[in-house]
Amino acid sequence: MPPKGRVVVNENYCKGCSICVENCPQDVLGLDMGHITPKGYHPASLIAEGCTGCGICAVVCPDAAITVYRIKTGVTREQE
Repeated sequence: MPPKGRVVVNENYCKGCSICVENCPQDVLGLDMGHITPKGYHPASLIAEGCTGCGICAVVCPDAAITVYRIKTGVTREQE
């Protein structure tokens, strides 16, 4: 199944608490252990394909560090 969503994590706000990781029903989020933010945290990131764009991660994030974008499939630019 093609992805239906895209997750963007603002590293300036993410403190690596992993609440989003624990609540992702598709298990596509994880902490980026190969990267440290300027504040010293491992930020959350999309680690696998299959995001459905449900937005649960953005809702449970205590720091409002996550934005979820739904990807429109089968729609041309003229139809948007």
